[in-house]
Amino acid sequence: MLAKRFAGILPKLTFREALEATQIHGVAGVLTAGIGILRSRPFRSPHHTISDAGLIGGGSGSPRPGEVSLAHQGVLFLDELPEFPRGVLEQLRQPLEEGSVTLARSNGTLTFPARILLVAAMNPCPCGFYGDNTRECRCTPGIIQRYLAKISGPLLDRIDLHIEVPAVPYKELRSKIDSQSSAQIRERVEETRETQRQRGFYNSQIPPSQLRTICALDDSGERTLEMAVRRMNLSARAHDRVLRVARTIADLDHSEVVIAKHLAEAVQFRNLDRNYWN
Repeated sequence: MLAKRFAGILPKLTFREALEATQIHGVAGVLTAGIGILRSRPFRSPHHTISDAGLIGGGSGSPRPGEVSLAHQGVLFLDELPEFPRGVLEQLRQPLEEGSVTLARSNGTLTFPARILLVAAMNPCPCGFYGDNTRECRCTPGIIQRYLAKISGPLLDRIDLHIEVPAVPYKELRSKIDSQSSAQIRERVEETRETQRQRGFYNSQIPPSQLRTICALDDSGERTLEMAVRRMNLSARAHDRVLRVARTIADLDHSEVVIAKHLAEAVQFRNLDRNYWN
């Protein structure tokens, strides 16, 4: 349910974005007749039995766009992430890094756009009860490690946020809570995106050469980041992604500078790095 809501809180498609997404769906032959141009961001949720050609693109004859391109300008949701073949998942590394997929064949090379928001879900162990206070996990440490090892470090590095979603207690399920609609959350997202646009770059697209300038830290922030990198053994790529997330948190906080509390919150979102990979 949470994954499906992502497309609803993202900024509305611009005409150019809608045209790109519509062209991809047209090439793949999945555009609904009479729909014209797409008006909402795509949401794709392939099953874990999908092939590499189905996810990335290709196939016999003329290569076709895969799910990663059909989700261009939208959300690609992979449920039960460790159940996907590791070889298929590893092919996501290029699209997540470059925002495109290049398919080389004997008769030519095709490049499909693939600028996506990847959302993935997984259990903490094969039985799903590891860390649960009410049910016993019967998985051994070796079984848990093999299960988590299906997600490689380089792929994990390319995922900005790792969060744990605990079971919701019965009382909370039945109680009334104050909540925000997707439209209300979208307003905050669009406001933050406008701040980034005026700065010159969306945070996910800040060039490495300008990252240290746009995400400048004070002494306290530097110490917080250094401690996180050392204790969690973060890679250079993860270091940069923590900075981008901290910059976004600062934007949502209407702060012109990134301070220690923004960095600390960004580090807290690297849950898998903290708990499983060290």
